[in-house]
Amino acid sequence: MNKSAPSAKRSFKQITPSDLQRLARIAQSDREDFFQRYPRWSALYSKRLLCVALCQGAALHFVDGKNGVKDFDVWSFFREIPGQPLRRRRVVHRDFGYPKFGTLPWKPDFIGRPVDLLFKSIMCSPNSSPILAIQQYLTEGRTQTARCLAEKAVVIIEPFKFKVKVAWPNYYRRHEGQDGPE
Repeated sequence: MNKSAPSAKRSFKQITPSDLQRLARIAQSDREDFFQRYPRWSALYSKRLLCVALCQGAALHFVDGKNGVKDFDVWSFFREIPGQPLRRRRVVHRDFGYPKFGTLPWKPDFIGRPVDLLFKSIMCSPNSSPILAIQQYLTEGRTQTARCLAEKAVVIIEPFKFKVKVAWPNYYRRHEGQDGPE
C-alpha cells in the first residue's frame, strides 16, 4: 500500500509547527465550546489550563518521524482542584480540516484526519512548569490514562511561550533538570 495514499491507515508526512498550531486552535475552540455549555465547569476550570499536548502515536511520529499518524490525540491538561477533578471519559472528535495527512475510510465526512480532543485534570502545584507537571504525572503512572500516555510521546503545543517541547519521552530529566529543548 502506498503510504502517501489518502486512504492509507497511517500518514508519514512530517508534522510541522503550523500543523501543531492548527491543533492548538482546534483544542482552544473545543474548550471554549465546553465551558460555554457547562458554566459549573467553566467556573472551576476555565482559568486552570496547565498545557495542551499532542499525545500518543501522532506525538511519537513528531518525535521520531517513523510511527505515522492515524489520528491526532490532543489533550488539554488542567491543574486539578482537589476533590473536584474534571469529569472523565470526555472525548470529542473534530476534523483536522486539511487533507495533508490524508483521510480515513471510516470517517468519510472528514476532510482530514480525526482530531480526538480530551481533557484531564492532574495534581500539581500552582507554580509547577507544565513540562515538569506532565513528566511527574507520567512517571508516577497512578492511573491507566497516565500509563497509556507514557507508552508513546507527549509534545506540548500550548502555552505558546514554550514553542513546541517534547515533554515525554523524558529525555531531559537526567540532564540537570532541564525542561527540554527550546
